[in-house]
Amino acid sequence: MVMSVLEEMRIRSLGVIDDAVVELSPGFTAVTGETGAGKTMVVTSLGLLMGGRADAALVRIGAKNAVVEGRISVPDGASAVVRAEEAGAELDDGTLLISRTVSAEGRSRAHLGGRSVPVGLLAELADDLVAVHGQTDQQGLLKLSRQRQALDRYAGDAVAVPLAKYSGAYRRLRAITTELDQITTRARERAQEADMLRFGLDEIAGVEPRAGEDVELAAEAERLGHAEALASAATVAHAALAGNPEDPEGIDATTLVAGAHRALEAVRSHDAALGGLAGRIGEIGILLGDVAGELAGYADDLDADPLRLAAVEERRAALTALTRKYGEDVGAVLTWAEQSAARLLELDGDDDRIGELTAERDALRAELGGLAQALTDARTEAAERFAAAVTAELASLAMPHARVSFEIRQTEDPEGVEVGGRAVSYGPAGCDEVELLLAPHPGAPPRPIAKGASGGELSRVMLAVEVVFAGTDPVPTYLFDEVDAGVGGKAAVEIGRRLAKLARSAQVVVVTHLPQVAAFADRQLLVEKTNDGSVTRSGVKVLEGEERIRELSRMLAGQEDSETARAHAEELLATARADG
Repeated sequence: MVMSVLEEMRIRSLGVIDDAVVELSPGFTAVTGETGAGKTMVVTSLGLLMGGRADAALVRIGAKNAVVEGRISVPDGASAVVRAEEAGAELDDGTLLISRTVSAEGRSRAHLGGRSVPVGLLAELADDLVAVHGQTDQQGLLKLSRQRQALDRYAGDAVAVPLAKYSGAYRRLRAITTELDQITTRARERAQEADMLRFGLDEIAGVEPRAGEDVELAAEAERLGHAEALASAATVAHAALAGNPEDPEGIDATTLVAGAHRALEAVRSHDAALGGLAGRIGEIGILLGDVAGELAGYADDLDADPLRLAAVEERRAALTALTRKYGEDVGAVLTWAEQSAARLLELDGDDDRIGELTAERDALRAELGGLAQALTDARTEAAERFAAAVTAELASLAMPHARVSFEIRQTEDPEGVEVGGRAVSYGPAGCDEVELLLAPHPGAPPRPIAKGASGGELSRVMLAVEVVFAGTDPVPTYLFDEVDAGVGGKAAVEIGRRLAKLARSAQVVVVTHLPQVAAFADRQLLVEKTNDGSVTRSGVKVLEGEERIRELSRMLAGQEDSETARAHAEELLATARADG
């Protein structure tokens, strides 16, 4: 089966590394060097390439930014390739190029296949490409949540399927509970709001306003308030146009225009232009007659009734009382009434809604209890297999008498869901607290690994867990930083032997200070500083032959030229080759 392989990383201005290239290969690669030489920067660099958190403190002092570039060969059709191509990335002859830049101010940029991408995309790809394990990962294994996640990952679909169903029901229950809490805790506010709306609607219904009524009444009030002035003006205008019956000798506009029309009519046959003017004057006469007639009718129809004016003003006052409270005009008042009626129906329906939500919540809690029980059963079954597999691996890691087990328990909670006849607390991942226990030797009681495991034992437990995962949920590349912490002697040899076995099916990169581990590597890289304390291109090199023996001798005795150390180094290499 063709697997992805991390081929190369170029690191610039990261920590003590000035500019270095780390060339990797399939199989087992050990990265060694003096303490403080920058070995861990290899782990940090790969972490950045895989979407890890950027920290300005990583940038080398005096540099503007740190840059890590990586080249990973990936087979066609791999999920990482599909996801990268969806993001617009291009492969370079089956190779995926990844780069990450961190500025001295802490800003971060990521590029994938020549395309700028969100850092989160690199983290997505990491799930399929690389498993990075450092000291912080060992500490992470001490957390109960991480131990439950490890068990769930091992169980696969046996837990993933019921967990997906449980998670869906849990989200629905949370949403319903939140809505129910909001409705019930706001009962007083809702009652007050409903009373206010009813009062307003009753007040509006009592007035019965019509759309546009306020505009009509304002115009009528203006007319009634000036009735005498309007009548007087209409009478004077009518007299000016049609004459005053009480003054038969008076001259009015209609008479004057009629005289002008007659004068022109008498001679219009002699000049067409004058005839046209005569026609226009005739039209004026007709218009004056119409206006005079309307003025006479206006004056007759004008109502100066003070009682009507009082009624209009009273109606306007009632409408104004509404517009002061519910809208700037009658139209806005009617809109408020329509919206408030709908809101009142909604508020009045909350009691029914509370009943519906309560019934649905109770049904979901019962369903959740059943799903939680299914999760517990699946985890219990997987825990037995997982513990047996890790225990077997520990036997290969110089812990032949150690026993690993899981404790799966629930916490009673009267507000929880019912599982197995008990009300227990629950969360988004079920009701189970999963704890990994270790009995390091016969007769020792199983204790939580946070309390019962030494640093070296914890390193081996973590490695055993990862090896078990490699058989069920493999990733192409494993990178371990100080997985051999606190380990020495025979245990170190067994760790090296087990890492070499893991490298038969995956790429394994290990940062180590133990020669017993490094000797089992297919390839050994040395990281060393220059005189000024930095790591340059020449500071990361592949060790072969005599150089590798010298480095193993240094790691064994602190002396590169010790004959005893050289003999021991050669013996370690011979043992590793014999195992291979």
